Amino acid sequence: MTVNITREKVVEATIDILRKAETELPDDVVEALNRAEIDESDPVAKAQIQGILENVRIAKENAVPMCQDTGILIFYVEIGRSLRLDFDLKDAITEGVRRATEAIPLRPNAVEPLTRKNSGDNTGSGLPDIKYELVEGDGLTITVAPKGAGSENMSTLTMLNPTEVGSIKNFILETVLNAGGMPCPPIIVGVGIGGSFDKAARLAKSALLSRLDEMNQFEREILDEINSLGIGPMGLGGSTTALAVHVRTAHCHTASLPVAVNIQCWANRHASITFGGDE
Repeated sequence: MTVNITREKVVEATIDILRKAETELPDDVVEALNRAEIDESDPVAKAQIQGILENVRIAKENAVPMCQDTGILIFYVEIGRSLRLDFDLKDAITEGVRRATEAIPLRPNAVEPLTRKNSGDNTGSGLPDIKYELVEGDGLTITVAPKGAGSENMSTLTMLNPTEVGSIKNFILETVLNAGGMPCPPIIVGVGIGGSFDKAARLAKSALLSRLDEMNQFEREILDEINSLGIGPMGLGGSTTALAVHVRTAHCHTASLPVAVNIQCWANRHASITFGGDE
């Protein structure tokens, strides 16, 4: 089957998934917040989670961004090896970002790093940040994951010695402890282990796209230790500092052990659209 994908379809789809990501949380994130509200025994912490859930409800009902920091815009694009496009995909996504900035609206967050001059439309050199992956078939899937600065600024990366595998968990806990209430907990913690300096960071960020209700034993152990820190929602104390921990790994050099921790606030925003396949 030939998949009919036009430039304008991609532009409109980019606007649509941006609107959904900014105004609606994925079901698994809402479910995690609801469970946290039930399980949290500290009255201040419980009230904070209730306030978050009310914010989520209002944002969805009124189709307005759930946070004033609408983030920088990160896209994950899966392209079928058999797909043929007669337009510039990057250009179409970028145009969608420009239009979405005005239509939703989004706060203009993209600035030149040295002059700090704002582009005004969330685009610029290297933005939006688009990561491409080739997959089987002739489909196209575009996922957007807006990332706010409050959580991003608390993220860390270290190059451990190969003998320091046992220090990985402590590095994660130290990162969360140092972050405190700055990333607006309860947080989601993405961890990248292995690869190279930049690969570890990419693994950590992509881990944030995982479902919150799917964790292995190692991830749950780290989650329990994070929640024992007592930072709590918005840093005001309680047993709900994080909702989930997700770890992704890659083979690395025998003389290297990169570890990255990418923190996400409670607003773990992302949305996708697929052309072709099961569209």
